[in-house]
Formats: sequence, C-alpha cells, structure tokens
Amino acid sequence: MRMRQLVLDTNVVLDLFVFDDQAARALHQRLHAGEVKWLATAAMREELARVLVYPQIAARLAAGGLGAEGVLAQFDRFACLAEAPQAAPVACTDGDDQKFIDLAVAHRATLLSKDAAVLKLRKRLVALDVGVAPALSLLN
Repeated sequence: MRMRQLVLDTNVVLDLFVFDDQAARALHQRLHAGEVKWLATAAMREELARVLVYPQIAARLAAGGLGAEGVLAQFDRFACLAEAPQAAPVACTDGDDQKFIDLAVAHRATLLSKDAAVLKLRKRLVALDVGVAPALSLLN
C-alpha cells in the first residue's frame, strides 16, 4: 500500500506548528511516525516564512516561546520538497492557493485546507483523484 501523500495549506501548517491545534496533533504524530508524506514546494515554504512575520502570528510565536526559525525548521524536517508542477486543469479563484492545488493534482495527494475557495473545488478535484477536506478531517 502506498503511503498517503498530503499537501498542507499554510493555515494547516500554522495549526500544526504555531497554534498547537488539537486536531493537528494527530497529524503531527503521523508525521513523526513516518505514516504520511507531506509534499511541499519552495514557494510554499516562502509563503510560510512571509506569514510568520505577520503581527498576529509573530505575537503568537512570542507568547508561545517560539520563533519563526523554529517553525521553518519543523517545515524543513517534515516536508518533502517537490518541484513546482505544471498548472492543474482546475483553477482557484484565490491565486495564492493555486500552488497547493497544482501540487496535489500532480501527485494525486490529499489536500488539507480550510480555505473556502479551495473547498469549493472539492468535487472537481475528487474527479482528478485528489481528496480535499477542511483541515484534518480526512485523517480520521
């Protein structure tokens, strides 16, 4: 059986490493155990680095005794970097989310996202063998 491949949007990554979201704990355990493979691109890491300095995120990092460097180190530890793929035949109305869709389609991976623009594409993506779910519900 093939290891489940995941693409995580930036908000899910924040839940995983910044907000200590309870639902994200199961994903964190699976990443540690090597039970799932998290696919990402350099552009996804760059977006995360930008978001980590937003005032509300930076304040949360400081309150938790974390730093952006620590979150990026977790990204580097767990994410398997892939080349940016060609554009998928499904386009998102939010251009910032297209990179997640493109990667999920290219690898037939499960896309975990809380973004409404992505979730609206669920039926079209399922037809391309891509699972899409809000946050971590597909892991249960």
